[in-house]
Amino acid sequence: MAVTEALPAGTTRAGRGALRERIGGVPGAYDEAPSQGVPWCSTTTDVPADRRGRGRSALVAPRGEGEVMRAWWVDGDARAANGGTGAGGTSALVFGTRPDPAPGPGELLVGVRACGVCRTDLHLVEGDLPAKHPDTVPGHEIVGEVVDTGPGCRLFRVGDRVGVPWLRSTCGTCRFCRRGDENLCLSPRFTGWDDDGGYAELVTVPEAFAYAVPPGFDDEEAAPLLCAGIIGYRALRRSGVRPGGRLGIYGFGASAHLTAQVAMFEGVEVSVMTRSANARRLAADLGAVFVGGAADEPPQPLDAAILFAPAGGLVPAALRALDRGGTLAVAGIYLSDIPVLHYADELFQERRLCSVTANTRADGRELLALAARIPLRPTVQRYPFTAADRALADVAADRVDGAAVLLMAGGPDGA
Repeated sequence: MAVTEALPAGTTRAGRGALRERIGGVPGAYDEAPSQGVPWCSTTTDVPADRRGRGRSALVAPRGEGEVMRAWWVDGDARAANGGTGAGGTSALVFGTRPDPAPGPGELLVGVRACGVCRTDLHLVEGDLPAKHPDTVPGHEIVGEVVDTGPGCRLFRVGDRVGVPWLRSTCGTCRFCRRGDENLCLSPRFTGWDDDGGYAELVTVPEAFAYAVPPGFDDEEAAPLLCAGIIGYRALRRSGVRPGGRLGIYGFGASAHLTAQVAMFEGVEVSVMTRSANARRLAADLGAVFVGGAADEPPQPLDAAILFAPAGGLVPAALRALDRGGTLAVAGIYLSDIPVLHYADELFQERRLCSVTANTRADGRELLALAARIPLRPTVQRYPFTAADRALADVAADRVDGAAVLLMAGGPDGA
């Protein structure tokens, strides 16, 4: 990881005083972390009632020329030096300051309070996913407060708590959008890939693609719902498993542990196969009927399975575990190469292999409503905002139980 003080041209360190004012004028809100010399935010995540709903949010004072925010971004040169193969780990992730974004027509400016750390972020940093533009700010599981609105906004007001998801926009006019399959849009844009995401103090989002966050969830609990929850929900529906059926889950991270809860709530028996001992313990605690290693065979044939691990080598084992007519849904945006499949053992008897591509806004609304109804309880490992590199390294090494979440507020341990 490279920690830099990459101030934009013409911006001085004096701009930090304005940043302190923007995040509430709270003493200590832009202190120096003693071990790193890197500033970390120590305000609380809750906004006092007397500072909400008064035009522009009291969290963000009027911005002037040269205002900057803290952010992490993927350094394109460092990624290229690593060969774009993932061999460089998280060393391409850079910490510094960037100019404040401004909301365009129909957009919200959101003050980030929490941002989930998704394996897709890791794929981007390591080079498994191609960069869409230089110096991308990752992060697409964002919970924050609306601090400003662009012209034409009608759905949200300053002070509202909102969620910013992976799907940022669709064209609305292609054949897939017109038939209701906007997840297959020919020209979509994604938060933290096409446009800068939530590893930053501020982010913009078209209000038509933002979600109201249901009450009952803390910021750090709500953040993983916005991708891990939503994509897992779509994968569950793509698998076709019915109440009373048997579902196998391969890999048990942020998305899988939420999907398992939804499946169990709907009366599905869940078996979990994963390489992580900690993840196996979590699966057992959540109520899985069988827990085994990544390629272990479940005790009974499965009606459906979902592959969350980005390991194509698990596809044959998962297909062999299916009963006749079963479906394997592959939930990730990236998958390593799949070995040669043997038709008789792995596809015959109408076994099906399907992918899961992004999500629709309807998926998101359905998942959030269901999450409140169950209610889902994400297992969260908290990190301070300045430790995004450590969070990604822990995700890569399977050291995270459940979901990793960056917090703008809190001490150096993220508590």
